[in-house]
Amino acid sequence: MPGDNSKGADEDVVIIGAGAAGIAAARRLRAIRPDLSILLLEAGDRLGGRAWTVSLPEADIGLDLGCGWLHGARTNAWTAIAGEIGLTVDRTPAPWDDGGRRLQRDDAEARAARQEIGAYFERLESHSGNDAAMADMLEPGNPWNGQIRAVGTYITGAELERSSVVDYNRYDPGPGPDWRVREGYGTLVSLYGKPVRARLGTEVTRIDHRHAGRIGIETKQGALSARAVLVTVSTNVLAAGKIAFDPPLPDKIEAAVRLPLGLADKLFLRLANQEALPADTHMLGSTRRGATGTYQLRPFGAPVIEAYFAGDLAHDLEGQGREAAFSFAGDELAAYFGADIRKELSVAAMSAWAAAPHIGGSYSYAEPGASDQRGRLAASHDGRIFFAGEACSTSRYSTAHGAYETGVAAADRIAGSFS
Repeated sequence: MPGDNSKGADEDVVIIGAGAAGIAAARRLRAIRPDLSILLLEAGDRLGGRAWTVSLPEADIGLDLGCGWLHGARTNAWTAIAGEIGLTVDRTPAPWDDGGRRLQRDDAEARAARQEIGAYFERLESHSGNDAAMADMLEPGNPWNGQIRAVGTYITGAELERSSVVDYNRYDPGPGPDWRVREGYGTLVSLYGKPVRARLGTEVTRIDHRHAGRIGIETKQGALSARAVLVTVSTNVLAAGKIAFDPPLPDKIEAAVRLPLGLADKLFLRLANQEALPADTHMLGSTRRGATGTYQLRPFGAPVIEAYFAGDLAHDLEGQGREAAFSFAGDELAAYFGADIRKELSVAAMSAWAAAPHIGGSYSYAEPGASDQRGRLAASHDGRIFFAGEACSTSRYSTAHGAYETGVAAADRIAGSFS
């Protein structure tokens, strides 16, 4: 169970990282190989990784500082798991799905913007040949490039100059709408991990696979060994060399470097008078700038606003802190609803994923020419060291269900290695 402090030094399988991939792998292995001893090691103080829910008692909902939407919900494994463990899947249409609500003008200018944004994504999807940066598909001088850039950074977490067209085109979250878990996606992932034997606050520093027998695992809390190791930490942690491999695994480090984490941060604002804004409605802060927030007004009808910032803007606001983010969001909301809206707002919570010491960002993007590195990262080494996580998924990267699927696949390979 989480927080297990047993000192047994020898395990069959050690899983490093208690996010969606690590938890999924542990649960799968428990189910198909109950004879194996499985231990989950987590450097942080909680289960869930980039799935993290905090409470808002006055609203009776969870606030997801990390992943929040069940993308491809009908085939997303987490949808069924939510039902199994008694959580509430809310099927209110997402703003981008049919039936979703947006604060959007329908004048000639707004229609022109939608047409140009659509044309840009059609250019991305029709691109063939050598890979390119997503920025290369912009039309120089197009007056809607700012809005296109904003949408692009929400998708990848990085500026378009750094993001691969090929990787964008490989993304496929699966069929179906996007739903939410009322109690929080982070609540869902962490509850699913509760039955797993885990040690929190245990940072792995070195993996010694020099010998053909057991693999040595050094942590800041002591050493242990395993017959197989599954690594599910973020690409930024791998790229920074926070876990040393002995002998080194340069192909894994190179893949991680070329699949860095983009950044998407959330700021949740309390709304004193919930009648001041419509429920479950989306708005874009600016239709002209790339550096703008996107806002979910009163999710689940609660007296709260979820502000979402990505790319360089997210880095800037995270670095400046809550007050700067609050001021920025207040300005964008006031431009739409009038200056008095500021009087209704206060900060409820804010994420800071770039500064998260054992994560370092939000979700992976591929640099131009690097999309194939996802498969390279996912490949096992020597049939004893395995890898999983959203960055290992070629089509469902950046999602919690992509992480889940890679964790299950790795668990199946590990189980096969013991047969």
